[in-house]
Amino acid sequence: MAPALATTTMRLGPQERRETWTELGARELDVLVVGGGVTGAGVALDAATRGLRTGLVEARDFASGTSSRSSKLFHGGLRYLEQLNFRLVAEALRERELMLTRIAPHLVRPVPFLYPLAHRGWERPYVAAGLALYDQMGGGRSVPRQKHLSRSGALKRFPGLKREALVGAVQYYDAQADDARHTLTVARTAFHYGAQVRSSTEVVELLREADRVVGAVVRDVETGATQRIRSKVVVNATGVWTDDLQRMSGGRGRFRVRASKGVHLVVPRDRIAGEVGLILRTERSVLFVIPWGQHWIVGTTDTDWQFDLAHPAATSTDLDFILDTVNEVLAVPLSRNDILGVYAGLRPLLAGESEDTSQLSREHAVARPQPGLISIAGGKYTTYRVMAADAVDAAEVDLGPLRPSVTEHVPLVGAEGYAAMVNLAPELGRETGLPPWRIEHLLGRYGSLLGEVLSLADEDPTLLQPVPAAQEYLRAELRYAATHEAALHLDDLLARRTRMSIATRHRGVDAAQDAADLVSDVLGWDADTVRAEVEGYAERVAAERRSQDLPDDAASDAARREAHEVRPGLRQVTATR
Repeated sequence: MAPALATTTMRLGPQERRETWTELGARELDVLVVGGGVTGAGVALDAATRGLRTGLVEARDFASGTSSRSSKLFHGGLRYLEQLNFRLVAEALRERELMLTRIAPHLVRPVPFLYPLAHRGWERPYVAAGLALYDQMGGGRSVPRQKHLSRSGALKRFPGLKREALVGAVQYYDAQADDARHTLTVARTAFHYGAQVRSSTEVVELLREADRVVGAVVRDVETGATQRIRSKVVVNATGVWTDDLQRMSGGRGRFRVRASKGVHLVVPRDRIAGEVGLILRTERSVLFVIPWGQHWIVGTTDTDWQFDLAHPAATSTDLDFILDTVNEVLAVPLSRNDILGVYAGLRPLLAGESEDTSQLSREHAVARPQPGLISIAGGKYTTYRVMAADAVDAAEVDLGPLRPSVTEHVPLVGAEGYAAMVNLAPELGRETGLPPWRIEHLLGRYGSLLGEVLSLADEDPTLLQPVPAAQEYLRAELRYAATHEAALHLDDLLARRTRMSIATRHRGVDAAQDAADLVSDVLGWDADTVRAEVEGYAERVAAERRSQDLPDDAASDAARREAHEVRPGLRQVTATR
């Protein structure tokens, strides 16, 4: 059952895409994973590193759904601690420690937060006790423990707070990562260990023999070609699409998934005077103000969503809620003019079959609704690796005895040698002529794979120049996204391989032509295709902007749908009850 290692490369370019199509149909798999978010990528990595012949297909782009639209935190979740969900918090904090120290130190880094105290007397010991437990559950010592601050001390760390908004604060640590890049790196690591990994590949039918699922019919959404993939087990890791794939099997699922919309705003770093993040209580949940490079991420909301699952839309009401909430504590309030970017994601929350008795949960669940089909849903981004291991363990009924999961010992690609690359950063700067901050930025995106990115400039030194409309990024990074990182469309380049779509005022539109010109030869685009990609991306951004001026989900969804689907032939799917 264990194949020889199929590949020793991390390159996911057009040639590898063609080869993978052939490989997926050539022989039976042990595990076919459907869904290229962080959970699906994690399942593929877990299965491949157990020696299972593994395939991963994603209808759109890797991390194109929830996994590129999170709060970008690896955290235990203080509110779950308050809900006495100790198991979930402990599990998440263990994963945070693994990411920081072993699995992804190049992508995940510590970030300090302030917990403002509004009441004298009882609140400080209450919060201190909770954070002491949080620190203890974290296990390792890769982040500092809590630190208590007076009002003056807190204002030194975060001068932008209203003085009357707090009587003191407690500082604690969590961790953060660029979620889209992290998910992509998990998928590339799975490919490195032999999994056949392919985006723009939609499951259109599940193959069945008697009551057993034995594979799937997939369609290349770029060409329309179809083929059958035989597999002993199919893992449904489609997040908010879980129920749709379950219905395709003709059977009844063991759980249902509800889509909850979370909206975040991105504002420039100079709009808020602070050196650390904030966690604020709201009537509904908590609101984070998260330092993110040269920006702040502010969010999130938590509302039911019943419309297009691929492109959830933020409303004017969502934006006002976030601004009103954060402005309660900011000395200089934020306005609409301060917003650079907005993104909305859908959390896949578990629900029972009866809404009267069900309780939506951030726990994850694994089920085997019928032979040959495993469903995994719910959970938190932070615990993706645990979810993946549980899903593969559940396949043992169909596959026979399995080797144990080893992913806690498997660094993601770019992690090995990262510490040495950090020490060599000054030399890299001298060799390339790039400033230290640029090298630091690149190492935080590619780790020890940075040499691959920079080597593209050997034949074209202009690739070491910044993108004119988004100088945070080098031209080489856009090219590398097409040659090595499976980018197929401008949306992939500007929304997920880079974050121009949320971190620039033009939301990537001003960089679209340059980006298209840089990758057109790699992706085989002629002049008409380049024009269509540039116009299509601008259309998408315009539709999003319109949706964010409308008051409710129905109107915003309709406005967002006015933009054509980037990938040809993909259908729009709405949430169902």
